[in-house]
Amino acid sequence: MLDAESASIQLVDVRGESEPRGTMSLPPAVIAGFSGWLLDAFDFFLVTLCLTAIARDFHKSDAQIALVITMTLAFRPVGGFIFGVMADRYGRRLPLMINIGLFAVAEVLTGFAVNYTMLLIVRGMFGIAMGGNWGVGASLVMEGAPVGKRGVISGMLQEGYAAGNVLSSLSYFCLFNRFGWRPLFFLGSLPAIALVLFIRYRVKESDVWQKTAVASQTWTEHRREIFSHWRLFLYLLLFMSMMLFASHGTQDMYPTFLQRQWHYTPTHRAAITAFSGIGAILGGILFGHLSDKWGRRRAIISAFILGAMVIPVWAYAPNQFLLVVGAFMMQFMVQGAWGVIPAHLAELSPNSVRALLPGFAYQCAGLIASSVVYIEAVYAQKTSYATAMALTAISVFTLASIMAALGRERHGHTFGF
Repeated sequence: MLDAESASIQLVDVRGESEPRGTMSLPPAVIAGFSGWLLDAFDFFLVTLCLTAIARDFHKSDAQIALVITMTLAFRPVGGFIFGVMADRYGRRLPLMINIGLFAVAEVLTGFAVNYTMLLIVRGMFGIAMGGNWGVGASLVMEGAPVGKRGVISGMLQEGYAAGNVLSSLSYFCLFNRFGWRPLFFLGSLPAIALVLFIRYRVKESDVWQKTAVASQTWTEHRREIFSHWRLFLYLLLFMSMMLFASHGTQDMYPTFLQRQWHYTPTHRAAITAFSGIGAILGGILFGHLSDKWGRRRAIISAFILGAMVIPVWAYAPNQFLLVVGAFMMQFMVQGAWGVIPAHLAELSPNSVRALLPGFAYQCAGLIASSVVYIEAVYAQKTSYATAMALTAISVFTLASIMAALGRERHGHTFGF
């Protein structure tokens, strides 16, 4: 439960200005970071929801059309690297504006795709945009957040992903049967253009970046600086791989589980997914807040321990009511752990690579963790979807907790020094 101090947060925005005590307005950087991640997730989950319809329109098999998702995943590390380097060298704002502009173009072109080849190219373009967004947005937001409120702001930022999932499910539920899949991809383009203008006129550059900018370095010096942190990158890669195994392992096959074992219709599955996404948003904010009091690693591990306790209801619910409760609570705990990540990774990363290192490790880990769907499918063939998901969940929760425990803790670290 939020205490009285939290209820009257005095937020300091990236311009160094304070809001009057007692107000609840958010700094422009937080709005920009949250909205960018929300739009990326909205598009990504729309593809998963519309996959069979897209396959039918392009006369492709499910396996062939699944390459659309593969293209996005494959190009996300490219975006994480390119935009991370740009943000560390040229500032956070301009790369973020370019990134969201690229997203808007990919959105429109997806809706206008005339053949399968064009669709693959466009989804690769979207992968670059999605891969670059998180690292740039997280560094901008975390560098402007008050030290004592980094965790709760981290939770708000990260759950832009869950909010995008909820909005895509609601859009699919309300509009797909009436308009088809193409117009759904136009929905995100206008807000994206508006967001670029918002960043241009309302968001100011990170003070931390301005104090510690590497723009004066030669490219050779900058490259040496990047490679000097290879040990930290390897740890972040392993840690984020386990975190992504946990999120994808509890999300990606869940609609299939609802279809195969509960025989739910697409709209019913979308409704449950949207409801579980609300749990994700609340969990991310709560555990982000708790990490300001407990520390980052303790909050992450606590969320996974509680998530393990939810597994029996989540996978083996005896009735529909408990099924919905299990879905809600599982995402509450998993995304609770994820709500700590932007703050934790920003604090672990040196000033010179705060956009590149977390973002690039995140996106590379996404490629590794994409195998969890195949692993669960193999388990399901030998047992059932319920057992496959339960075994996967307890395994990845354990591994993610171990990786969190093995890492360092820099809770409350002051940026710029």
